[in-house]
Amino acid sequence: MNPLFRADHIGSLLRPKHLREAFRGPAAALRAAQDDAIREVVKLQEDCGLSVVTDGEFRRISYWEKFVRLTRGLEVKDAVFTFHDREGHESRFTAPYVSGKVSWGGPIAVDEFDFLKKCTSRTGKVTLPAPSTMHFYRFTDWGTGYRDVEEFFSDLGKIYQQEIADLAKAGCRYVQIDEVAVAILCDPAAREKAKAQGADPDGLVDLYIGAINKAVRNRPAGMTVGVHVCRGNYKGMYLSEGGYESVAEKFFGRTDVDHFLLEFDTPRAGGFAPLRLVPKDKGVVLGLVSSKSPRLEKLEELTKRVQEAAKFIDVSRLAISPQCGFASTMGGNPVTEADERAKLRLCVDAARGIWS
Repeated sequence: MNPLFRADHIGSLLRPKHLREAFRGPAAALRAAQDDAIREVVKLQEDCGLSVVTDGEFRRISYWEKFVRLTRGLEVKDAVFTFHDREGHESRFTAPYVSGKVSWGGPIAVDEFDFLKKCTSRTGKVTLPAPSTMHFYRFTDWGTGYRDVEEFFSDLGKIYQQEIADLAKAGCRYVQIDEVAVAILCDPAAREKAKAQGADPDGLVDLYIGAINKAVRNRPAGMTVGVHVCRGNYKGMYLSEGGYESVAEKFFGRTDVDHFLLEFDTPRAGGFAPLRLVPKDKGVVLGLVSSKSPRLEKLEELTKRVQEAAKFIDVSRLAISPQCGFASTMGGNPVTEADERAKLRLCVDAARGIWS
């Protein structure tokens, strides 16, 4: 299957200052500020020429916060990993923790889609954190209340199935799962850290593939699911590096989704050779435009990189996007709205030039 759109994006967009401030105020004022900001950011996406739009994840503090807040049996503790940058600076972060049996506490993202579809006639995409988010960031002490992690992921999968079914009833036809753990497990240093803590990196990859497949099992006909594989995205910092080769055969081959949205914006992501292992019935969105830096890529540079990728996978099965969102957390990356707009428009222009 080819990607739904030749120009896509990952979902989160820079939250304007007035919206960030509104999160500290009363609920009614926050909702009104969110509504106004979402209308504005939808127009921004439409003005850039995108055929797929999101609400910018403006009703969330981070890409996983709302899922955890609205799911019974989840809370937040410190993660065992740290973000870092090229200079070696580190930053700690928090992560989900399983405090008891998990269960669906009601719609998680349906209200996001219901409002989004009132704002646009274009295809609305909803993003959800991958099941591994609820385990990997604290894999040495991920939770309580379960005999084993397989039992936990079985219960968690039912929550995703319910949410995806309700999104489909609301009219949503495109869901993106944001997967970070598998990308981290491409990093030799992270794999060694997992081994040192008594975990099997390859076993974890198998576990997380199975968890995604449980989450999307029985998805309604006409629902497209893509998986974004992310190396971490926090104020321009990242969690890991390393190419996809060590996980490509099993992850691309066994994950039951329609396409993959993959990061290729820096040498940290490795080369395109692993794309040869993507099954012929799945597409790939190449994340070639960086959301972490204000530098605007050149059109000819993107065209050349797509041509390089096409040596390993037919160009008809490819699309282009930024490598990640612009604001996976409230603070956002070190770019301006003008940078964001230029980069989204560049993806559209590149797609028209390459696939027209």
